[in-house]
Amino acid sequence: MKRAHIVYCHPEPKSFVGAMAATARASLERTGWQVTISDLYAKQFNPVASVEDFGSRSNPEHLVYSLEQRHAREHGTLARDIVDELEPVLESELLVFAFPVFWFSVPAMLKGWFDRVLLSGTFYGGRRVYDRGGMAGRKAIVLTSLGGREHMFGPEAIHGDLTMGMLRHVMQGTLGYVGYEVYEPFVAFHVPYVTDDARRGLLTSLDEQITALDQRKLFQMPELGDFDEQFRPRVG
Repeated sequence: MKRAHIVYCHPEPKSFVGAMAATARASLERTGWQVTISDLYAKQFNPVASVEDFGSRSNPEHLVYSLEQRHAREHGTLARDIVDELEPVLESELLVFAFPVFWFSVPAMLKGWFDRVLLSGTFYGGRRVYDRGGMAGRKAIVLTSLGGREHMFGPEAIHGDLTMGMLRHVMQGTLGYVGYEVYEPFVAFHVPYVTDDARRGLLTSLDEQITALDQRKLFQMPELGDFDEQFRPRVG
């Protein structure tokens, strides 16, 4: 059975983002996926990367976080909360993120999840990035909501492009970088200000789009074959 994992991050348990996560889970399960979910606020996930993440250190005198991630993973000394988040991600062919847009970005708790869980050496390292990253061959999708109206986002709009503009750090710099093939996101605009009927319509649309996920457009990411050993573009 195909496995999917949802990482849900919102401070309000009854939020619309929570409804999106629940809708996505039901849609995936109905189409044959085995689904797990990580509710970061319910878990009170610690987003702060620190020396406490490592039960043993390769260099106790100076912290290079990425190198200590590799050492702790190899020696089985990662903090338990990191391991608990890591295992379902590594077991899943599809990774789903559900979060609100805060300040052109993700909530701090989710940024900390990226920092602590996407381990150097396991997800990326050296030339093991993009189509050669640790998650190559797997897919990811973002489900997000915000207060702005749809016309406020786009190449000529006041806020600029949403998905590969303000959220490029997630779409390419995080998910694409570690090897995921990244679907177009599902974006719910102006959510706090629309009617309940409109919100129900958004969830119906999400259900339909997740049900037809294999038909969804993927973003084009860099391919390492187009670059030399120093990541310079190949001539010709």
